[in-house]
Amino acid sequence: EVQLQASGGGLVQAGGSLRLSCATSGFSFGDYAIGWFRQAPGKKREGIACVSVRDGRTEYADSVKGRFTISSDSAKSTVFLQMNSLKPEDTAAYYCAAIRPEAATIEAMQHPWFQDYWGKGTLVTVSS
Repeated sequence: EVQLQASGGGLVQAGGSLRLSCATSGFSFGDYAIGWFRQAPGKKREGIACVSVRDGRTEYADSVKGRFTISSDSAKSTVFLQMNSLKPEDTAAYYCAAIRPEAATIEAMQHPWFQDYWGKGTLVTVSS
């Protein structure tokens, strides 16, 4: 059974930090890219960061570049999202997904046909 479980969300003040985790199982972790997505109330879901597990290459959306860092731990089949300098506009439900490796870019990861597996989200709330 494929599982992706996001955790680590919570309530934080603006300027603070959170570290999200995405624990995976049931598929070949090293053959995929893992992407973090978020969806704020009333807005469409957006992919914000992606890591190619095989070569460690990362990409970020402009909205989080310089503040968020994505990393992977192949031994634990887990991907992390370190979020610093959080802003109220970062408030959203955050999800991780297994992305086909050929789509490991911010632009390509937005397309549903490249998103193979999804996990349940974790809520991040940033207060001003």
